[in-house]
Amino acid sequence: MAAAPVWSVDPRTGKQREQVAVEATAQEVDATVRAAHAAREALADRTVRAAFLRTAADELKASETTLVEVADAETALGPVRLTGELARTCYQLRAFADIVDEGEFLGVVVNHPDDTATPPIPDLRRYKVPLGVVAVYSASNFPFAFSVPGGDTASALAAGCPVVVKAHPDHPALSELVATVLRRAAARHGIPEGVLGLVHGFDAGIELIGHPLVAAAGFTGSVRGGRALFDAAAARPVPIPFHGELGSLNPVVVTEAAAAERAEAIGAGLAGSMTLGVGQFCVKPGLVLVPAGAAGDGLVKTLTDAVSDTDAGVLLDHRMRDNFVAGVAERAALPDVESPVTPGAGGEHTVSAGFLTVPAGRLAAGGEHDLLLEECFGPVTVVARYEDEAEVRGVLARLPGNLTATVQLSAGEAAGEGRGAELLGAVTPLAGRVLVNGWPTGVAVAAAQHHGGPYPATTSTSTSVGGTAIERWLRPVAYQGVPEALLPVELRDANPLGVPRRFNGVLKR
Repeated sequence: MAAAPVWSVDPRTGKQREQVAVEATAQEVDATVRAAHAAREALADRTVRAAFLRTAADELKASETTLVEVADAETALGPVRLTGELARTCYQLRAFADIVDEGEFLGVVVNHPDDTATPPIPDLRRYKVPLGVVAVYSASNFPFAFSVPGGDTASALAAGCPVVVKAHPDHPALSELVATVLRRAAARHGIPEGVLGLVHGFDAGIELIGHPLVAAAGFTGSVRGGRALFDAAAARPVPIPFHGELGSLNPVVVTEAAAAERAEAIGAGLAGSMTLGVGQFCVKPGLVLVPAGAAGDGLVKTLTDAVSDTDAGVLLDHRMRDNFVAGVAERAALPDVESPVTPGAGGEHTVSAGFLTVPAGRLAAGGEHDLLLEECFGPVTVVARYEDEAEVRGVLARLPGNLTATVQLSAGEAAGEGRGAELLGAVTPLAGRVLVNGWPTGVAVAAAQHHGGPYPATTSTSTSVGGTAIERWLRPVAYQGVPEALLPVELRDANPLGVPRRFNGVLKR
């Protein structure tokens, strides 16, 4: 049977643009993984690795015009958004190059023998080594930053791990182009092109997670798809780490004092955040707890006006559009749910933004309204109107894990008055990033960033954004009593590479 074609599709029209590949067979997946595995030694030199990452960023930037054009044709995200996303991706590659150069990520610890300790301490030297080939499953909504050249790939390469990417079907042509750019960057440093493999097709993704030479996986996508791959990774004869970002509601709590103080600003900020990128951000605020009184009414009025002025937009593909239209209709049909601005189909190929309101007591009680506590991908949010703090606590107690949680406080509450600290403590167990008087859309690439959270937000406690994302692809090894001449150079007493380390209990740089 002939291999299924892989088509590039224009989401603005639903029409096929071009055939860019065919779905990979099991034999082709095997060959791709084996080529990546064979490229491991070429990444062993940290100097070469860092130079490769910087060259990759330079090559992507040099190809910006073509890459953005193709990305827009396949995602309808717009040149401005995509140009910014590509710049973010290049910055991230360079940031990981800096991390590789510095060497702190290796976690070097040296203990000389100490016979006076109880029990005695032998000569021990510990650092981290790369796991091996990493499988990366691309995201639909970030064709650069969470796809072929994105954070999973950049951090894995920085760790010294070759990568095989399962391309997302929403941007296969872009995936092929970006893979070519990265391979060209690798070749400039004598690294085999197999260091970055690319496969297409659903079945190829299943084959990839089960391949015996794949040592770990990173995923960004739906709860259903991510959980299936997570279970497959755990069910292997040799289970592997699976770092998946699956879904998030990203709750927001607006205090009564905050609503009274700045209802218009909060309403306008919420409208901008929930409709950004046609609501296709993983950190879109999907549930907002707003007081039931007059102050809350003012916030809802501003939200209504702002969302009503939002133009219809194109989602990443027509399957997502259909799911969005069906999802909001199902939610809107629940008892006591109202639609001040009705979300749904905006046209044959577009969707319109909107929001739903519901008494918070309905959510606290559970039952059929639990549907409102599930992410709905697209430009919609749920505003739950609460009567008192008990209803807020009741809703928060029923929420699953999230990437973010936000509290909107008054100036006095932010200064330590009232219940600000208590509310912050209540939302912290729910999320990996907690915000005060901000909005969660926008994930800075920074050393202190954490993009993860309790399940189902992610399947591990790691982050997929920021410098510590590299830790996902490493494992520690301790060497005991190994002669100096046989030690990895980073563990030798002389420290010729100047790696930061803890030496006999003292942190040295």
